[in-house]
Amino acid sequence: MSDREHTRERSRRDHRRVAVGTLIGTTIEWYDFFIYANAAALVLTPLFFEPFVASYGELAGRLISFATVGVSFIFRPLGAAVAGHFGDKLGRKAMLVLTLVLMGGATTAIGLVPSFDSIGMWGPILLIVLRVLQGFSAGGEWGGAALMAVEHAPAHQRGRYGGFPQIGVPIGMLIATAVLSIVTMTTSEQQFLDWGWRVPFLLSVVLVVVGMAIRLGVAESPVFAEAEDAKPAVRLPLVQMFRFNGPQVLQGALTFAANNAAGYMVTGGYVLSYTTAELGMDRSTILNLVTLTSAAWVVTTMSGAILSDRIGRTAVYKIGFAVLLIWVFPMFWLIDTRSVMLMGLAMLVFSVGIGFSYGPQAAMLAEMFPAHVRYSGAGLSYAFGAILGGAFAPMIATWLQAAFGSTMAVSGYLFGLTVIGMIAAFTIKDRTGKSLGAEALDIPGAAKLSAAIDR
Repeated sequence: MSDREHTRERSRRDHRRVAVGTLIGTTIEWYDFFIYANAAALVLTPLFFEPFVASYGELAGRLISFATVGVSFIFRPLGAAVAGHFGDKLGRKAMLVLTLVLMGGATTAIGLVPSFDSIGMWGPILLIVLRVLQGFSAGGEWGGAALMAVEHAPAHQRGRYGGFPQIGVPIGMLIATAVLSIVTMTTSEQQFLDWGWRVPFLLSVVLVVVGMAIRLGVAESPVFAEAEDAKPAVRLPLVQMFRFNGPQVLQGALTFAANNAAGYMVTGGYVLSYTTAELGMDRSTILNLVTLTSAAWVVTTMSGAILSDRIGRTAVYKIGFAVLLIWVFPMFWLIDTRSVMLMGLAMLVFSVGIGFSYGPQAAMLAEMFPAHVRYSGAGLSYAFGAILGGAFAPMIATWLQAAFGSTMAVSGYLFGLTVIGMIAAFTIKDRTGKSLGAEALDIPGAAKLSAAIDR
């Protein structure tokens, strides 16, 4: 093998190592996150919010339980801001390790929190505090994982490599629902309520050890290192990012909000809660359908990521949003039939729209921001989009269905958000495959930022 071939092979190995590292870490992060969302749909109401049920009814208990899912999203921007600040100044790798430990520790601790019957209001208070830590961690984690994958990748394959941290989300959901399904099938109703629901949370500590071992072996982003050599780090990346790239944050947030709200219908526990509480369907059956949908979401997300290298990031986004707009009403019509086959079809087609409007995200957001403020910009776009989209989507959907007595109100809510996301996608400057380095002055705001750094 010649020196050139040897170098090329070593480069491919490095790219694969980074891809696997970002995939596994993100999978663990989102396994932790989705375990809570599913638990909120299944058991947290009677265990932690029973006084609200007794005073205001079962719907109030479910709304509060889903509200605790949304509370963590409020702290995502803080996590993104802190991790973005240090990620843009010190590097991407350190933030990836820190956020993984924080998320895993909070998740394991949730599995140990005593119920309301044991310690009264301290139970829900501890639960919310740990959810805040999860939100802070999730807000900081995604930007680092996305940039490590994209900035290590060859220019013509950024979508493909950027797809690895993206599929970590549905894989995390897949594992979370599979573990919950296994625990549900192997315990009685009372056993699941007493201790079974805690098992998936406690398993997180094992996953974190594995993730740490892999992430510590990943090299720092070469784009970050080259940008540091070309120009010194920005003193206050967050301030400079908003000064020159505020519109890009809004564009990124609105595109993600539409995708995130749609995704959280399935991944955030709404479909699970609605079908079991309102339609009276078997919990294990619905968990199996959600697991199947998560597996399909892996395929559609990676397909969208790879396709974006060929036809452009925004083009794939538009295809995904078009599918969501067409399918968002038929999906709930089919779910309301209570037919397992039709419900499976409804969620599988839905996964196409979700995957295509999620797969290209890492590459697209990386290409929208200058290197010196990229972690801050991409991370905050993701975090703000999550608040606008998925944070309270299950709670809003639950309220809409109860208020209007129909899932058509839920479909209308998702349709409106998707229209906004589609409009935002049309306004984004597509930079598929173009330079990500400090010399890339065609990135919006890059020339002004460069001049500010030089002064």
